[in-house]
Amino acid sequence: MVDAVEVPVEEATERWTEIRLADGSQIRIKTVILAVVRVVDQYDNEGNPMYSLKANQIMTVSAPEHLKKGAGGSTAH
Repeated sequence: MVDAVEVPVEEATERWTEIRLADGSQIRIKTVILAVVRVVDQYDNEGNPMYSLKANQIMTVSAPEHLKKGAGGSTAH
C-alpha cells in the first residue's frame, strides 16, 4: 500500500476506439475515467509524478448476421 492523493478531473475527452475485424464484426471500446490519484513521492524515469486510474471500460460489438447465435445453423455461443 502507498499513500495517494485524489486529483479532481477538470476536463476529459472520452472517445470511442473502433476496430473492424476480418470477419466483418466491429468492436467499439471506450474507457471512462472514474477517479485519478497521484501516488505520493513516486516518480517515473523523467521525474513526472506517478498516477493511478480508477476506470471502467465499455465495449459494444456489431457482428454480421451470419455470425450471430441462431443464424444459419451456427452452434457457437
